[in-house]
Amino acid sequence: MRKQSFSAVVIGASAGGIEALNVLFSGLQSTFPVPVFVVKHIDAEADDSIVRYLDKSSCLPVTFADDQEPVENGHIYLAPPGYHMLIEEDCSISLCVDRKVTYSRPSVDVLFESAAEAYGSHLIGVVLTGANRDGSAGARLIKQQGGIVLVQDPATAEHEVMPKATLADTDVDGVMALPALAARLNELTGQ
Repeated sequence: MRKQSFSAVVIGASAGGIEALNVLFSGLQSTFPVPVFVVKHIDAEADDSIVRYLDKSSCLPVTFADDQEPVENGHIYLAPPGYHMLIEEDCSISLCVDRKVTYSRPSVDVLFESAAEAYGSHLIGVVLTGANRDGSAGARLIKQQGGIVLVQDPATAEHEVMPKATLADTDVDGVMALPALAARLNELTGQ
């Protein structure tokens, strides 16, 4: 059986997500070989303090994504405040201000669904702590396209609604605490 190869990681987080992302990013290897796209529900008026904070704990560069920005491996792209982040067919980033999805812009489902279409079976989706269902529909599409989905153990999440919603809707590939999630991402991408 051929080993599955992966070309990108998408991560969704909401309430409690800054600390969860901090732990997750600090566990990724400096040689992490694929881009990481992240939606963290943040206020539309937020400044760049989240990026500066997460960049300090990560071996990988963390920035807000720019529209049509060339994607680099080993880089973490956060959806900027007030914008949905989508992955286009050519795997480039696009940003838009379309209506909110699951009360959110940026929306985890918007990112996950567009990335699932772009990357197909070469995508890893990760759902972290959060207080709404955003991400569950996108995680289901990632699985339908042949990718894999990992979920933070709800017992370790600051808010368990988001991981539990994904577990209820999708046959996921792993449920684990944050340090184990980081280790699994390193393993899946050949680290």
